[in-house]
Parts: sequence; C-alpha cells; structure tokens
Amino acid sequence: MEPRRRPRLGANVAPIRMTSKLTFIDTNKLPRVKTPQGEFTEILNQQLAGAKNVLGTLRWLSPSERFEANPLEKHQLIYLMEGSGKIHLDNQDYDVSRGAGVYLGPSETAIIQAGGASSLKLFHLVVPRIPA
Repeated sequence: MEPRRRPRLGANVAPIRMTSKLTFIDTNKLPRVKTPQGEFTEILNQQLAGAKNVLGTLRWLSPSERFEANPLEKHQLIYLMEGSGKIHLDNQDYDVSRGAGVYLGPSETAIIQAGGASSLKLFHLVVPRIPA
C-alpha cells in the first residue's frame, strides 16, 4: 500500500481539468513567400495555431541564397532540417548539415548559406525576450 500525501499548506486541492485542442498544420499546403533570402512560410503564429508570443517559419534556400538572422530583441532558434551549407557566427564560418542548430540570444546574429549544389530547409523559431 502506498502512503498518502497531504497537500501542502495553502495548496489548491481542487481537481485540475486539462483541456487540449489538437491543431494539425499541413505545411505543404501553406503558401510560400519568395524573398531575396529564399522562400518561407509561417507555420506557427496567432492565425494558424493561436500562438501569441512565438513565430515559427520554414525557410528554403537555393544554392546561391543565404538567410541573415538579424539581431532582434528576441530569442531565435534555427534548425537545419535538410541539406548542408555554412553558418557564419562571431566572424567564423562553420560547415553544417541536417540536424545542426543554433540558438541566438537577443542582439545575436547569424548568416546561413546553402552549400555548393545543395538546397537547405530551415526551421526558424522566434520567441520574445522574457523580462528580468
């Protein structure tokens, strides 16, 4: 028999009801926007999923294209989903391939470029800076 635990003093002992809403987003059907920094589509935002403080995009770079993750007063995560190329961080180039990722804190920047004949597919997540 397992011992019973008592709630801590001041603990809310009311039952917790969890509700969830499953949102399926078929990214293959979302419109792509062409830019000088490749094509992109938003896959996580207020309109698609009710996300209020986060923005997620997929970005495709052709061999001659590059993406500059400009310094924002936000946190950024960039994950390489397909292909290979180079990422420029702190005045240094790094070879990267599928599975590589980089976290950029507020005010940090990176440049990602598709390599040789390879195209890249990136997932880019932007989250606001949390006040101290």
